[in-house]
Amino acid sequence: MSSNIHPTAIISEHAQLGEHVDIGPFCVVDEHVSIGDGTQLKSHVVISGHTRIGKNNRIFPFASIGHEPQDLKYHGEPSEVVIGDGNTIRENVTINPGTEGGGMLTKVGNHNLLMAYTHIAHDCSVGNAVVMANCATLAGHVDIDDGAIIGGLSAIHQFLRIGRYAMVGGMSGIVKDVPPFCLTAGGYRPSLSGLNVLGLKRQGATSSQLKHLKEVYRILFQNTDSLKQRITQAKAMANDDAYAEHLIDFTATAKKGLTIPARDKHTS
Repeated sequence: MSSNIHPTAIISEHAQLGEHVDIGPFCVVDEHVSIGDGTQLKSHVVISGHTRIGKNNRIFPFASIGHEPQDLKYHGEPSEVVIGDGNTIRENVTINPGTEGGGMLTKVGNHNLLMAYTHIAHDCSVGNAVVMANCATLAGHVDIDDGAIIGGLSAIHQFLRIGRYAMVGGMSGIVKDVPPFCLTAGGYRPSLSGLNVLGLKRQGATSSQLKHLKEVYRILFQNTDSLKQRITQAKAMANDDAYAEHLIDFTATAKKGLTIPARDKHTS
């Protein structure tokens, strides 16, 4: 094993470290922790619990990963935190393990940017290429799909979903699911404000796909029919388009309500 460990770091003899792991001053790594090749702990990082961290992550000072969740129902069960590869975890980020009542796992995927003071609570699932800006907070049991962006000082209520490539504006209080590909802003109980067109273009969406998706969006979120009728109408014009089908499926499976445009809140 070829790793660079500062002499002030405290590393359990039972911890598993990959090749070329760099552990800086005053870090603590407990016994049930494994860290993959090429991962860097800058300084004062504390990793505890049953935590598995993949390759080539960068973890900045005072991050706390794997300590017991802030859930009164937690009673010491050996739940886990699993973090993938290539993530940047900035200063004072906290990531808590799962609980028996929530599946025993908190999961963070690959190539995410978790800015300073972000919090990922117990039993959350964060996909790939997600950006959480400073002080963004996830309550328990939140699912964040790939490519989503959560603005600074935003708070996501427990048991909610943030869809793929959705964008949540800063200082938002999210209390209902945010559909994929959509923009959301407006402080507490924010509203949809259209599609994340720039994000979709970056993912390769064509002009015809965007035009089609805008029409599906209009039917789902701006029509005055019942939600069931709107979903039926949208399915009829999906035309096997992957973006449209994903937006429709997400809308149809919402269990905690949907964030919608402000002027249409009385219809859903």
